[in-house]
Amino acid sequence: MSRFDTYFLLKEEDVIQYVREKSHFFPPDAKLACKEIGDGNLNYVYRVEDVETGRSLIAKQAGVTLRISKEMKLSTERNRKEAQILRLHAEVAPGLVPEVFAYDKTMCLSLMEDMRDFELMRYALMQHKTFPNFADQITTFMVNTLLSTSDLVMDHQEKKALVVEYMNPELCEITEDLVLTEPVNDNKGRNKVFPPIRAFADRELYQDNALHLEVAKLKFTFLNKAESLIHGDLHTGSIFVNKEKTVVFDPEFAFYGPMGYDIGNVTANLMFAWCNGNTYKAEAFCAWVEKTIVEVVDMFTQKFKARFAESKPDVMARTEGFLDWYAGEILTDTAGYTGTELLRRTVGMAQNKDVTSIDDEAARARIDRINITAGKSFIMNREQIRTGRQFLDTFLEAVSRQDEELRSNREENPVKRQGV
Repeated sequence: MSRFDTYFLLKEEDVIQYVREKSHFFPPDAKLACKEIGDGNLNYVYRVEDVETGRSLIAKQAGVTLRISKEMKLSTERNRKEAQILRLHAEVAPGLVPEVFAYDKTMCLSLMEDMRDFELMRYALMQHKTFPNFADQITTFMVNTLLSTSDLVMDHQEKKALVVEYMNPELCEITEDLVLTEPVNDNKGRNKVFPPIRAFADRELYQDNALHLEVAKLKFTFLNKAESLIHGDLHTGSIFVNKEKTVVFDPEFAFYGPMGYDIGNVTANLMFAWCNGNTYKAEAFCAWVEKTIVEVVDMFTQKFKARFAESKPDVMARTEGFLDWYAGEILTDTAGYTGTELLRRTVGMAQNKDVTSIDDEAARARIDRINITAGKSFIMNREQIRTGRQFLDTFLEAVSRQDEELRSNREENPVKRQGV
């Protein structure tokens, strides 16, 4: 009988024993080392390496509670679905996800390809590195995974069966709370508002009933629009990059939801990267980010329409004018969820190091105000935002508006330090 016949949370030494016993990836006499490298809020991620050859793999285990909150308990079943989805993504977007070698339903653990020649995109962007192939590759990933799992091109009965298969109520509830509820009302008292902007957040978020109405609409779109099998957490912490290639991982929040949620997560997190670069005056980097934001939106639209035309769409979906209308609906959702992501990462429970790593208090407060202003603009004006340029302009207008307010405050109060 193996000690791994019953679930328990592994430590590094346990992972080495597990890999020796359960996997043939390494020779029996290999000298193995293990290190926990997880950076997320949910799971435990280990790199197991043959110290003599450098060959390695990743072991990822689901815990029963969130790493950021032991009070939030989750089913470990999520890792099975994640492994299943990565294999599905490998079929429709080959080369853009890591290979899954095995999944253990007892230990709730996956063994998968180690992307050690890649960098986690968030940290690479915080070093102001640029990736020329990113926009092209991430839009290929999104078009291939989103369109291929939709009613537009699938047999409708098969698609409905997948909706049931990929129900994800526990992790969806996290999104419903942390992204689509608490940032605008802090109803559970879990928000993390940067103290210098507390009054600003209270006025702009908690007291704005018009904003609450629009976020409510976006929440119930998320709840009810079973459009495609979305990644559900597609930010720069779920993407590996190098100069040649983009690899998407960590789809444990996946379920059938609105396509625009994935696209909006990508665009918002590029905006966080811009904020970091702008704070540290990385002008060339910011120019690349601006170009990439435009390309992500426009390339997605172009590729989506082209792939639709190449497929065998539903007979009614071939109606003249339908595709333009449908693409417009996706972009409306994209703009709205760009806004909710900007808000939740600024004041919500789970924030981004792009911004929280900024040490200067006034600079950090400026960025938080920009992201709240931009987030509201995306949400309130989402039906008018249709092109990559309009996405970028909406964000840059928020930057200009906040910088003008800061200048005005300094002129009115030349002695007292302002900007917050």
